[in-house]
Amino acid sequence: MAQATKRQALGRGLSALLQDSSNITSAFDKKAERLIGSIIEIELSLIDVNPFQPRTYFDEESLIELGNSIKELGVIQPITVRKMKENQFQLVSGERRFRASKLIGNTSIPAYIRIANDQEMLEMALVENIQRKNLDPIEVALSYERLINEIKLTQEELSTRVGKKRSTVTNYLRLLKLDPILQTGMRDGFISMGHGRAMINIDNTEDQLAIYERILKEKLSVRQTEDLVKDLKSCTSSKPKVKQIPDFVKNNIKTISEFFGQKIAVTMSTNGKGKISIPFNSEEDFNRIKNLLK
Repeated sequence: MAQATKRQALGRGLSALLQDSSNITSAFDKKAERLIGSIIEIELSLIDVNPFQPRTYFDEESLIELGNSIKELGVIQPITVRKMKENQFQLVSGERRFRASKLIGNTSIPAYIRIANDQEMLEMALVENIQRKNLDPIEVALSYERLINEIKLTQEELSTRVGKKRSTVTNYLRLLKLDPILQTGMRDGFISMGHGRAMINIDNTEDQLAIYERILKEKLSVRQTEDLVKDLKSCTSSKPKVKQIPDFVKNNIKTISEFFGQKIAVTMSTNGKGKISIPFNSEEDFNRIKNLLK
């Protein structure tokens, strides 16, 4: 009986705090200090999801598992919300706990209350998202990119905010230069961040995709991928740089091809030197071309 009385008294206190805070939307408003930082049981119907949530996919099976845990133990870590007009709140972090609670039919959830403007809201959501342990590398990179572009942070400032070395931040951001197919491969767990980093310096998309296919087919390790990229770049750098075929050559390719009865190929290097290749199909064809050159 004493426990029930205590619970009822607690409920009246929380209701009074929420009622007094209906007009609080700024940290400078009267009685704001009573609300900010408080952990209050809030009705789920009063909470709107965060429009700045960087995460868009929530695995249904893991939500069900979390919901079952909440049934047994309750919400161990309160969600974080920001105070809006009247008694409306907006989710800052903890959307999985919020969704799981709704899934099992709960009507309220413990929440830590903050007051923030939209920019602060976005920054809090992104930083909180980055701190999670189960993010894929591309999700982290996209969050870093949004902090830089939308909050106007430098990479140095960003590294301080998220508690990472600047080189770490840079390595994540460089992943966004990869072909979208490779990015999807990282998001789906087919390749690791190490594989992605190994392919960053390959500019040609077709080469990136060819290596990606070999990684999947041959189950290449990160080290093997690095060696493969090194070999590719070595072969590429040893080839002479090709120059665009000038008009005086283009205009005569057809004439020369007709003369030899074969479609010739012409390549030119950057120093202006060129090479004509004449294909042949047999010894007889070769002798025919040889006779034409006499």
